[in-house]
Amino acid sequence: MIKELRHLLASAIADAKAYDVPGLCRRLNLGDGDEQEAYASKYKYAQKRLGDASANQVVTIARQLAAEETHFGLAEQLAKIDELKGPPVTTITRRRLIALFEGRPLAREIDDMELIRSLWPIASLRAPHPSDEATLEDYLHRHTIRNDDLTQRDVLETLGLLTCSRAQLFKFLAAVTAPDAFSGTEQVELAEKIDGLLRHDSYTLALAGRISGSPFYTVRLAPTGSPADESISAALAAFDPTQVHARWTTAMERRASEPAGAITLARTLLEDVCKWILDQAGEIWQDADDPPVLYRKLAKVLKLAPDDHTEQVFKQILGSCQSVVESLGALRNKLSDAHSAGPKRARPQPRHAELAVNLAGAMATFLVATWEARKGEAGGRSTPPASPSVTESKKGQ
Repeated sequence: MIKELRHLLASAIADAKAYDVPGLCRRLNLGDGDEQEAYASKYKYAQKRLGDASANQVVTIARQLAAEETHFGLAEQLAKIDELKGPPVTTITRRRLIALFEGRPLAREIDDMELIRSLWPIASLRAPHPSDEATLEDYLHRHTIRNDDLTQRDVLETLGLLTCSRAQLFKFLAAVTAPDAFSGTEQVELAEKIDGLLRHDSYTLALAGRISGSPFYTVRLAPTGSPADESISAALAAFDPTQVHARWTTAMERRASEPAGAITLARTLLEDVCKWILDQAGEIWQDADDPPVLYRKLAKVLKLAPDDHTEQVFKQILGSCQSVVESLGALRNKLSDAHSAGPKRARPQPRHAELAVNLAGAMATFLVATWEARKGEAGGRSTPPASPSVTESKKGQ
């Protein structure tokens, strides 16, 4: 990357007039020389002096020049170097993002070329080789407007979307989801699709605000999970390291990528925990019992019913716990993948899945902790519970 940066920096210096090159190099703390050498070859003049500079010096010089003059290639290479520390957006994700525009324009409200010009200096970038056109703008005009023989994938790959810096990619994604590109449902649906793809690489296309009543978006690092994830995982792994903990782990993993499936798993996680504790307590439950019914049975065992307490604050908290369980079941019926979505049903977003999974995890941990405490008070057994599937004699009797 430094070798390429040296080349781009020498090219940027060579854009100056030959009689200005020695002075420019001196200002950039490069070696001195005379105009005659610069007249022979401005590029070689700069390249020779850059060859004596260390990698850190080259980066510093490039930043100095980029701050003084606009040079797209130089800025791109600096951005790529800066982005080595962060999570990459993989080529797989970039190809999937490009595929979103197959057979459709980059913008509906403005011309595609207008959007492209706002992001790339195509009038000063070279056309791809081999080509009869001098600039990338002429090349795109010929093959998208005059002849129409480039697909949208061809256009975006020619612009470098597979290899550009994350900063440039994110500018593009913000531009194609801006109100002056798309509006209404089409804008929101495109933003949701882009967000779903980016989350695989630890980024999110987040709502940044509104302009003239329409949303606009920006790419940010995606949240890596709630602070409670680790403690919930530890509690559920200690309770049952196979089925229950596996359910929780899968639900966590799907919060961002498969929100509907994560919501289904959130409900199932609570169902698992209720059945396992009821089974361990020797209580009867039916296969058809849903989480609210199971929770009410378990609340009696664990003395979690609001009527079991006299303090008003505990009554309120425990009543809210019952509401959480019931609401998760309702959310699952409305937003999960357990039923056909139909043409008008609202689609769950990662934030909905985050809420559902985190609530289910918190409730599951509370129930497990309460059960362990009740066993300790009663001097009960502390061995891990047997799978409900082997205790059929207790169900439906």
